[in-house]
This record gives sequence, C-alpha cells and structure tokens, in this order.
Amino acid sequence: MYLHQLKRVRVAVSVLFFILTVLLFFDFRNTFAPVAGSTLLYLQFVPSLQKFIHSTTLGAIGFLLVLFLTMAAGRVYCSTICPLGTLQDMIGFVVRKRRKHALFSYRKPGNALRYSVLLLTALLLLAGSNILLNFLDPFSGFGRMMTNIMRPIALGVNNVGAMALEQYDIYFLARGHWAAMAPFSTGVAVAMLLLVLWLAATRGRLYCNSVCPVGALLGFVARFSFLRIKIVQESCIGCKRCETVCKAGCIDLAAKTVDMSRCVSCYNCLAVCANGAMQYSRRRTWGRGAAQNALKPDRERRLLLLHSGVYLLGIAGLAEAGTTAKRVKTIIQSKPTVIPVIRTSPVSLPGSASVAHFTATCTACHLCVSACPTQVLLPSVLEYGLSGVMLPRMNYRTGHCNYECTVCTNVCPTGALLPLEVTEKKITQIGVATFIRENCVVYTDNTACGACSEHCPTKAVKMVPYENPLNRVLVIPEVTVDYCIGCGGCEHACPTKPYKAIFVDGNPVHKTAKKPLVNKVELQVESDADFPF
Repeated sequence: MYLHQLKRVRVAVSVLFFILTVLLFFDFRNTFAPVAGSTLLYLQFVPSLQKFIHSTTLGAIGFLLVLFLTMAAGRVYCSTICPLGTLQDMIGFVVRKRRKHALFSYRKPGNALRYSVLLLTALLLLAGSNILLNFLDPFSGFGRMMTNIMRPIALGVNNVGAMALEQYDIYFLARGHWAAMAPFSTGVAVAMLLLVLWLAATRGRLYCNSVCPVGALLGFVARFSFLRIKIVQESCIGCKRCETVCKAGCIDLAAKTVDMSRCVSCYNCLAVCANGAMQYSRRRTWGRGAAQNALKPDRERRLLLLHSGVYLLGIAGLAEAGTTAKRVKTIIQSKPTVIPVIRTSPVSLPGSASVAHFTATCTACHLCVSACPTQVLLPSVLEYGLSGVMLPRMNYRTGHCNYECTVCTNVCPTGALLPLEVTEKKITQIGVATFIRENCVVYTDNTACGACSEHCPTKAVKMVPYENPLNRVLVIPEVTVDYCIGCGGCEHACPTKPYKAIFVDGNPVHKTAKKPLVNKVELQVESDADFPF
C-alpha cells in the first residue's frame, strides 16, 4: 500500500515548492524574497550549477544533490522541485478532469532532438554563451512567466484591493510599483507559456523530454538510477490504465518496459495499478543481453557532433560582432540641437563585478527584476550583445538604484550578483555620470534647474557658476567622477527630452568610488540654527 501513497507525498511536496517559488515573484513588500530566496532556490538545478561554476563555493552544490537524488530515485527533481514541471502537471490535471477518454499513450523517444539540444547547450556554455540556456532553462522560463505576465496581473489586483481598503482607513495592503514594459521579454514569456500550455494539455511532459536541457541531462542519469519503476509481467493483465496516466509516455506495454530516461517519477502508474504489476524497487544486476544493449552506441547521439560544430561557430561569431558593435561610440564635433545618448558599455547590476561575469552567469530568471523596489531593472534586448538577450539592465528612465538597497544581490540564485553589504554597495561604481552640456536646459534655455545635483546621494554632481549669453546668475552641473557610483539618480531626475543631459555610462569592470565628503561647516550651521519651533 505504501506505493499508492508515493503520489500523494510527491504532490504535497511539489505544491509546497511551487507556492513558495511563486511567492518569491509576488513579494511586493520585499520581505520574503531577500530572506528565503537563496534557501528556497538551493535545489534549482541550473541556478545552482551556474553559481558553483563561477563561485566554486560549497554552498552552491545543490545541483550535485539533485544529481545524487536522480541517481538514487530517478527524475524526482522534475516532478517535485521544478516549478515549470509542476505548472505542467496542474494544466494536465485540469484537462484530464474535463476529458473522459484516455489522454496519454506510449510515444517513441525523440532522442535525436533532446540530446541535440543538450549537446548544443553545453557547447555554447563552453564557448562562453548562455543564449540557449537562457531560453530553455525551466526555472528561468518560469521566472519570466511570473515576472512579465502573472506579476502585473497580481499587482493590479493588489493595488485595486489596496485602494478599496484605504477608503475605510485599512492599510493592510501596500500599493506596489509598476515596472516598465519589456515587449521582447514579455513576448518570449507569452510564447513559452502558450507552448507549455499546449504541450501539457495534449502531450503531457513532452517539453521536458524534448527541448529541456535539464530534463535531457537528468534523463541520462536516471537510466542508471538505483530505484526504478518496472512492470511485473506475471501480474500485468494489459489493462493499459498505467499507460493512460503516464504523462511522459514512457510505458511500453507491448514490451513490458518503462523508459527511465523519460520517466519523471510522478508515480501515477503506481497509484492506478490494481494488480500490483507496477513496482518501484531497486535495479537488479543486468544480464549479458541487457549490458550489451546498454553499451550499444547510440547512433543518434553520435550524429550530433556533425551538426553542432558549425552552428556553434556561427552563433559565437554573431555574438562577438554584436558585442563589438555596441562598443562603438560616435563623437559629434558639431553643435546640434540635441546630442544622442550613446553608452560605451551597458550598466550591469551592483554585485555583478563586471559585464563579462554577469553575462556568463545570469540565466535571465528575472527574480531580481520582480524584487527591485524602484523597478529600475528592465530586461535587455541587445544591450549586452546577442548572448545576453533578456538579461536585466539598469533603466534609469523609470527609476534609479537606491543608495542603501541590496535586494537584488540577496535574491540572485545563480551567483551572477554577488552579495554586497550596504557599506560596500555605497562605494561600488557600476558606471559614471556623463554630462552633455548641449542637452541641458541651463545651456539651451538659460533657465535654472539643478535636479541632477539634488538627487545625487554622493554629491558627485554639483552645480558650478556658468557664464551665459544673457549674463544671468546661473549654475550648471559638473561631475566629479571619483565620487560617482552610477546609481542613476541624476539621469532619472533630468527633465530633458528626448535625450538626457546627464546619463550613466557603464563600467565594463566595476570599480571602487571614493567615499563622499561631508561638509562639516554646513552640518555645524544646521545644528546651531535657532528655529522658533
């Protein structure tokens, strides 16, 4: 009877992981994600693998635990820990309740496709490109769905509820900030959601066994799992109940075998088998015939090398060309009405150390985008080059980076953002402000402004006297690069359109700024002031 309880345990664990993961992306007050994010996401395979590769810390060995669990009991990760897998199960459950006829049946394995994707992903990673992993990683795909599709909906419901409660002086709900629209990233998230919906409703876990690189890798390991599902031929009556509930389509009743490389350990077959023909037990010692079949070379996998090499070279070349093109800066010698803002390097997030480290480690899960309290983060298109599609970037038109905020560094699961203390964050220079006098309203309109200086937390931007044609007493911004940290307060506050008069140009490798000076004279004057109240 214990075999029939395995499914209930699996469902309970998967629902728990799913709910907690969703809460990470719906944490409008930033109270849950910074505290529980790293712990909850410890077993997510790709984030843990990336963190281990680039930080080599023992605290990032969650992927090794997943491999050990797969070797012991099959693809338990796919059925309990992976949020995208649980989402597919939920869709399949709803569809199955509405249909009366059998939903699933045995399908031949598509080894050529899934192992091609796995090999190409690995080769691109070795070449320094995450582009395929960013699109196909299940956790990152789920994160983009939550951030770009579901979070705006939940935020709208939250804000409407908050406004309604405020009429009765109830402030239990806090209004959240709307993020800027990212059409490309949202389009990718919608396309992937529709694909997953269709596949889960019609073909079960076909996505996991066809294009998911994590599913392909864990499937290969699961071939040698210690505990495995098998069919007892003497007890099987061929009722096909197990086959119709197998969402992976891996039960072959004609041959009385279960393909463990595709089995996602959902245990549906164990729950429906009334004759005890489906067993979950340790793997027996192979016979000579089985060993020969296991060692028999897979012709489909060997053909992958013939197709992947040329494609890899082409992708790498395009990525390099795109990155090089972004570094070209046009210097305009004449004095036009406005001068376009041209960044020589994108501004990578605090804690990323460098653009190279960030693009090599980040998988575009967008957890930092949803957690950012000022919504300054926006998914990129080609700012980082072709290999950095959908990676978060600073969008100073919609916000700025809070001087004392380290939320994004606390929630990053891949190690793309290294943890920063507040004191360290205050002197981490992710970029420097660049002033374009020809765009400033002080220069073009001979009017006073100073918004950039007022919003600079380090006073790297200060106002200095300006000689103007009207001989008016005006001041104009001046940037002291040594004190600038690239927070973007000046750029966000600058009122000029369409091009800002001051903008942050990114540092390819982050630097350390000087600590801001405190004017002791001004502090003394303020403390000695005699206020009448």
